[in-house]
Amino acid sequence: MNGNFFLGNGQFEMREMRFDEPKDNQVLIRNMAAGICGTDVHIMHGEKGSADVTPPVVLGHEYAGEVIAVGKNVTTCRVGDHVTVDPNIYCGKCGYCRIGKKQLCEHLVAIGVNYNGGFAQYSMVPDSQVFRLSDDLPWEVGAMTEPLACCLRGIRRARITPGDLAVIVGGGTIGLMMMQLALLSGASRVIISEPSETRRKLAMQLGAFAALNPADGPLDGQIAGITNRRGADVVIECAGNVRATQSAFEAADHGANIVLFSVPQTDAVYPLKLFDVYSKEWNISGSFINPDTHLEAADLLSAGRIQILPLITHRYPLAQLRDAIEKQTMPDSVKVMVLPQE
Repeated sequence: MNGNFFLGNGQFEMREMRFDEPKDNQVLIRNMAAGICGTDVHIMHGEKGSADVTPPVVLGHEYAGEVIAVGKNVTTCRVGDHVTVDPNIYCGKCGYCRIGKKQLCEHLVAIGVNYNGGFAQYSMVPDSQVFRLSDDLPWEVGAMTEPLACCLRGIRRARITPGDLAVIVGGGTIGLMMMQLALLSGASRVIISEPSETRRKLAMQLGAFAALNPADGPLDGQIAGITNRRGADVVIECAGNVRATQSAFEAADHGANIVLFSVPQTDAVYPLKLFDVYSKEWNISGSFINPDTHLEAADLLSAGRIQILPLITHRYPLAQLRDAIEKQTMPDSVKVMVLPQE
């Protein structure tokens, strides 16, 4: 049983792992597929994840696998089940948890961030974090439950109503899932803004009304040219850089709901004109992790409502984890998967 441990300073090391029999409420999982997340990229470069990282630790918070053993009190799954793991563990006791805002938990910890996660052949997790998947669902699709759950949170923050024009800034994995969720939520048309031609073509294949290149000019002008609208009712920023944030505000019509969804650098700053917020009545919000949306995400994937396999462009064995994380940052990738059993 091997795991690829993050040691800090961008370094990883394959190590042998040993597991005892699961305790009363624990589940032992054979990890079958684990996705590379932007958070993994941030952590590798010494930045913060959803919680502080203390190496050595096995990263990987987007994953799926098969249940190998369960503790005597486990009720959420049984041996042989195909499952996904919700990585986020809340204390349930702080002020935020007690008023229904557990995503803001003061003591949040996460599997694959603080505890060993998916970039290993096996993992041991609390049964409260385990959600069943359809047995015929491909492992790589099941591994996308966690990012889809986060997207569901963002879509709720966007407050899409039937007939809305929506713009997604960023056509990576998250942006392309957001696009599909926006259509499921009733948006009449969804426009993607993305510099990569490969990703723009993929967006069109998955149902985008249009896929624009931000290098071709401000989004408000481009949107007006194809819709006769000055901007969108809903804008969701999914790229994680200041230029993308600028594009999001360019794309927003008066009264728009704007969700800054992506994970930016911790010191990133965007100079927003406050008079625009006032005069255009913009509703601006962030979206953090996935409170109470993991089960819905698993159900959407099991029902085949979200197309995932077209998003997966690269696959790596466990030993090449660092290369996999580097590939996730390159423009020719959309979603990179690690296959721990290879």
